Amino acid sequence: MSEFDDRNITKTLEETDKKCPDCAGIMEFDPKTGGLFCPYCGHIEAIPLDFDEAKKAEELSFLSAENVENCNWGVDKKTVLCKACGGESIYDALQTSATCPFCGSNQVMEANTQNTIAPGGVVPFQISDKEASEYFKKWIKKKWFCPKMAKESAKAKAFNGVYLPYWTFDTSTDSEYQAKFGRDRTVHDRDGKTRIETDWFRTSGAYHQFINDELVLATTRHDNNMLKGLEPFLTENNKVYKPEYIAGFVSERYSVGLKLAWDHAKESIENTLKYEITGKIKTEKNADHVSNLLVETAFLDITYKYLMLPVWFSNFKYKDKVYQFMVNGQTGKVAGKTPISVWKVLLTIFIVLLVLGAIWLLGEIS
Repeated sequence: MSEFDDRNITKTLEETDKKCPDCAGIMEFDPKTGGLFCPYCGHIEAIPLDFDEAKKAEELSFLSAENVENCNWGVDKKTVLCKACGGESIYDALQTSATCPFCGSNQVMEANTQNTIAPGGVVPFQISDKEASEYFKKWIKKKWFCPKMAKESAKAKAFNGVYLPYWTFDTSTDSEYQAKFGRDRTVHDRDGKTRIETDWFRTSGAYHQFINDELVLATTRHDNNMLKGLEPFLTENNKVYKPEYIAGFVSERYSVGLKLAWDHAKESIENTLKYEITGKIKTEKNADHVSNLLVETAFLDITYKYLMLPVWFSNFKYKDKVYQFMVNGQTGKVAGKTPISVWKVLLTIFIVLLVLGAIWLLGEIS
């Protein structure tokens, strides 16, 4: 090892402040205490308080953001690339990994560490791996279509704690809208039958809404629907980034840039506004239907944050097939895939058809 490498390791140990004072082992962040924990001797210590402790990640102006170049993680980092799934993981320089935290492959190699962007804030893990396992057991028991044998035999493999990259956006929105709304009325025919007719009217108006922390996943390497199932993350509870908060965990590099992330956020916000405006029209006009809704929105004072959010990754095996699931490391919410019992599906369909048939029969009799 070169003299330069020796200096880097010494410097990293001094900067991380994760060296155990009792046994000199490298300490890790402990979700239970919110402090540092030594996995070798059990020593626990609090993360040093400083002026920034009560602060949250800074809101940055989107319009003035040309390049995100903050690469200061506070400690030396290395990037590990998985040849099997393409995942890029970020570790402290002294940490080692022989397997990929995403797919479990051992085809990992160190990659170039340049331009590894540092987050502005982090939502620390609050759920331990043991607690995540308990949340999984409760979750799979509630899966009606999952075979009973799968529920009884499903044992999660080792959990991997990963900080995933997310962008969040704040913005004030001013919207102008036009639409048609309809009110239903009952019409009685001469033969005694009734039918529903709808009277249509035009309307227009303005709608103002502040959007806080619109969340956009900053990676394309995972099942987005599964990760959506873990939301919400309580992003308001973020802390200004400090290396101690991610000690002992893996962080993933972001692969979705800021401008592309805003495009995704804007589309999601526009859909939310249309839904809310539809509800507004129905309430104000006492309407049953809204159609031909056209909305033009101005987005003002757009700000963003780059956060790392906590997720436990794991999987279980049933009949030679592996099923992945994830646990929100902050709230314990679980999302994932499970096997499906064909017989339970058919039984459910039969019961639904039976109930519908009984309702129809009662309607004909009356």
